[in-house]
Amino acid sequence: MSKGGLRRSGLEWFSSLPACLLLLAVVIFSTSSDIHNQMLRAGEYFWSGYYQLRMDPVEPTCNPNRDIDAAVAAEMAQAPAADDPMAALLGVEEKNPDDVRLAIERSVADCRETHLNYDGLKDKLTFGVKAYRTVELFVADLIAFGLTSQRYILVILVMLCAVTATLTRHHIAMRAMETRLDYLVSHSLQTVANLMLFGSSFIFRQSTLAAETRVTPEEMLLHNFWIIGFACLTLASLYRLLRVPDDLEQGGSLNKAFLSVPLYTVMCLISGTYFALIGHSSGIGIYLGKMMELADMFLNVGLYVWVGMMLKQTRLATLVFNVFRPWRMPPEMLAVVAVLVAAVPTAYTGASGIFVIAAGAVIYSELRAAGARRQLALAATAMSGSLGVVLRPCLLVVVIAYLNREVTTDELFGWGLWVFVLTATMFMIVALSVNRQSKIDLAPVNQALPAMLEALKPLVPYVLVIVAVVMFYRLALNVQMDEFSAPRLLPVIMLGILVYEHFRFKGESRHTAAESVDGKGLEKSLRGATNDTTAEIGALLLLLGLSVSIGGVIERSHLMETFPQSFDSAWSAMLLMVLILVVLGMIMDAFGAVILVTATVATIAYSSGIHPIHFWMVTLVAFELGYLSPPVALNHLLTRQVVGEAEVTLALQEKGTFYQRHERIIMPLIAMGISLLIVAFVPLLFYA
Repeated sequence: MSKGGLRRSGLEWFSSLPACLLLLAVVIFSTSSDIHNQMLRAGEYFWSGYYQLRMDPVEPTCNPNRDIDAAVAAEMAQAPAADDPMAALLGVEEKNPDDVRLAIERSVADCRETHLNYDGLKDKLTFGVKAYRTVELFVADLIAFGLTSQRYILVILVMLCAVTATLTRHHIAMRAMETRLDYLVSHSLQTVANLMLFGSSFIFRQSTLAAETRVTPEEMLLHNFWIIGFACLTLASLYRLLRVPDDLEQGGSLNKAFLSVPLYTVMCLISGTYFALIGHSSGIGIYLGKMMELADMFLNVGLYVWVGMMLKQTRLATLVFNVFRPWRMPPEMLAVVAVLVAAVPTAYTGASGIFVIAAGAVIYSELRAAGARRQLALAATAMSGSLGVVLRPCLLVVVIAYLNREVTTDELFGWGLWVFVLTATMFMIVALSVNRQSKIDLAPVNQALPAMLEALKPLVPYVLVIVAVVMFYRLALNVQMDEFSAPRLLPVIMLGILVYEHFRFKGESRHTAAESVDGKGLEKSLRGATNDTTAEIGALLLLLGLSVSIGGVIERSHLMETFPQSFDSAWSAMLLMVLILVVLGMIMDAFGAVILVTATVATIAYSSGIHPIHFWMVTLVAFELGYLSPPVALNHLLTRQVVGEAEVTLALQEKGTFYQRHERIIMPLIAMGISLLIVAFVPLLFYA
């Protein structure tokens, strides 16, 4: 069953509706914290001392009308006599009546003040305060529930979407399943891998119960969610294995069949086999559990994918490209513009792979509509997210600064701007000089500029929607658009755009970058976006989770300890760093790789004299080169995932020179490869 088949069956909401509700819950829970902060400020503004009124005041038990003389007499009566031998033996001094009276007077004064405060708070506790307090405390409880439920939401979302990706054959692999042999090999190994995941999670649960440490009900519930999820995933892959589609070709080769196995399956088989051989069968379950420590980050990944899929349902991308069409740019120049423009939203999605999944189909379709050849369009799409990962407010940079006290976000973003200028320049030079097949003959300014300004007019309502949402958060909730707030603002912005288009184009037929939409309204657009999101999240997050497991294999095998822990030459160290980081970029996702590099490679670089900021700039560029490098080339796999196997097949059938036939691979490698060499070694000339 393809994704389209799932749509035609009318059953997509069985996975998409729960996913939509979960993603909305994440946005609501994160926004409720901002709402609560403003409610506390408002409460203090309208009712001075509101923080004390949040709970009913407790009546003091002391007596404000206490007889001081009687109290002094009673205290002195209990004091030992001066000639008491026992008091002398114990060193007890005789009490001074004046000191006793002073202490009792102070105690009575404090008691009276406490009663006055109680009476004042009691008088302030009006019906309005109680009603406001009820709402405010409900929001506070909602926040507490949201914080504790993040891990459960993540597990449910991963498992729900992973099952959807399995049923829709949407996992990320080196090549698509074309023959029956491809299908049988792929789903057989998927079933084995899913059984490994189920078994490891179950063993991890049992070992946790057998440990001496106390297991909380919340932790046990999390274990049960993983086990149930992987059981469902195993049943889903077994179902697909037994239901072989009729439209597959006969025959096939075993070598190509293995390339059809999803990457998460390969990672699971490698890590599961390794952990089993060293007697640590719960290893995969343990490292998957580590995802929970960064649950908010992985949930943000899901939100970013959702934002991208909603973008596909709008006219926004087409209208942006319309702004540049009057200049009649050659395809190569338009590809450069597309990659440069894509850098800004990439910075808000946090990683290039996420952006390719979120907006790759939009960029590819618009470049093709503008006349770009398939190889060029595929190259630009794969590289569309590679330039913006060093720009503010990229989540990946925030994670680096969080894990490494040697650097700050301001320092990384400051130097990241220069790295962006370098990589953008390299891509522009390569695109416009190497294999440029079109003459640069731009339209005259007096023709292009008025048409460009005219094309900007339809974008004005979209800008107003964006500004309205951003200003609402800024003025009403005191939240500005930055790397921390972007995950919760962007979904609201896209929902606002969908609502605008629902009323603006209601009943009209409109063309989006994704497909022709017949104007059925907001529900269809949101359903279509979430339906695409479920499969993409399942494919991506499961891959990220198993990437963390591969990082565990590298960590447990002490592979990095085989390298010197420091180098006498920063140049030698940098050469090794570049090689290691590119390889890690080939086999791991960005966030998992950053965690592993922080724990291993970074310390070697620092001790070898490489400046921390320099090292992390090299790391980011090396990762991007790794994501574009065969044999895995994750960004190219994600590009194929979103544009379709048919487009890639047609691109491979195009004739021409070796470069022209492999432009989608070679062009990004040249641009990012040269950039990496410059970023890695040129700064060493100034401080090494």
